[in-house]
Amino acid sequence: MVSMKNIQVVGAAIMKNGKLFAAQRPDRGETALKWEFPGGKIEEGESPEQALIREVREELAADIKVEKYITTVEYQYRTFHLNMQLFRCSLTGGDPVISEHVACRWLDRDELESLDWAPADLGILDEVREACFSFC
Repeated sequence: MVSMKNIQVVGAAIMKNGKLFAAQRPDRGETALKWEFPGGKIEEGESPEQALIREVREELAADIKVEKYITTVEYQYRTFHLNMQLFRCSLTGGDPVISEHVACRWLDRDELESLDWAPADLGILDEVREACFSFC
């Protein structure tokens, strides 16, 4: 039996002017062209917050402040097991510029369900809505 790859990642629910940032994945792999909260893998010796700041800088050329832990989601994809810690963040420098994604959007509270989210992200939209829009 082949052991399933277990991936530990962090995700950023980035807010700006009352809108939430979402990015569309490239056309490859099990989550091809699905929408997600940007982020990535935690490297050895990094805290989740440090990893998130680094990943957003690398992927989106933007700086963020990690404000609040939202939730941890575990999802069993066909080829891997995902464990993602999601945090509400705000921009502190630059506007996101996609380099690894194929599209991006800023969403209002009532637009969250309009996108074709990756399954792990889809399962936490209610928690994201509460954490990101309840104070706006």
